[in-house]
Amino acid sequence: METLNVTLIEPRLKHATIFNRFDALQAGEAFIIFNDHDPRPLYYQLLGERGNTFTWDYLEEGPEYWQVKIAKRGSAANEETVGEIALKDFRKAGAFKKLGIDFCCGGKKTLKEAIRAAGITEEQLEDALEKSGQAPVQGRAPDFAAWSPGFMADYIVNQHHHYVRENGPLIEGLADKVANRHGQQHPELIELAYGVKILMNELYSHLTKEEKVVFPAIRQLEALRTAGGSKDRVDAAPLIQVMETEHEAASAELRNFRKLTKDYALPADACNSYTYLFEKLGEFEDDLFTHIHLENNVLFPKALKIQEKLSSSDV
Repeated sequence: METLNVTLIEPRLKHATIFNRFDALQAGEAFIIFNDHDPRPLYYQLLGERGNTFTWDYLEEGPEYWQVKIAKRGSAANEETVGEIALKDFRKAGAFKKLGIDFCCGGKKTLKEAIRAAGITEEQLEDALEKSGQAPVQGRAPDFAAWSPGFMADYIVNQHHHYVRENGPLIEGLADKVANRHGQQHPELIELAYGVKILMNELYSHLTKEEKVVFPAIRQLEALRTAGGSKDRVDAAPLIQVMETEHEAASAELRNFRKLTKDYALPADACNSYTYLFEKLGEFEDDLFTHIHLENNVLFPKALKIQEKLSSSDV
């Protein structure tokens, strides 16, 4: 497989060289890029300009060098992604979660890619999805895909940001209380309380960045589309990249909480506060995964698509 050493390419030619190399691939073919820093911005450029036509797999992730295998999708290009499936029927998100399939940060994967990543069989997935489809529908699910980016941003702030700010301090207090009372018998609770505090502080900062910088930029793109476009606009792609990177970090922290607590299994000496803490952490996880899902798989792709169309109209 060919390796493209990006460090040897003149900066002004890097974008064109990489895109030309990708465009020359046949379906199913791949090449590797070699770089001296994380090429994550390229992922968003490819996604914005080529859509869901490629796969992106890190072979080496620093600290000195990065290698990424980029493959052009074959017939699977038309296959629904995990995020799209969860968006159409959120009951299936529960099945994905039980099987260890990341439907929020990993929502751009196809089912086949998700199966490989989770180490499960197609039969296991089919059975879980079939059972989830038999579960009763809890009310009428909103048609998120039909919402405008601005309206969705408002919904996320009012629904999910409000939830984090309301429940975060409560969970922090519970985690400290339970660690102080039970930490000697269950030392993992001390690490859990420390991790909860770090996660919440990072999330509070994250929400502020979304509300003050990212969502206004997305609303500006939407306004420009309505007005007919303009070259004087913000570039939302790097802002979205930062948000998705922070989403991945938050998801990883929640997975670590589950590992620490053996999936929130309560010991025999668990008091009411201990029980309530684990219940609230499970509830918080569900809300945050839904929150990230709506941003990564709905809001951000909509914004990137608008930016791509505006860029095309400027040419």
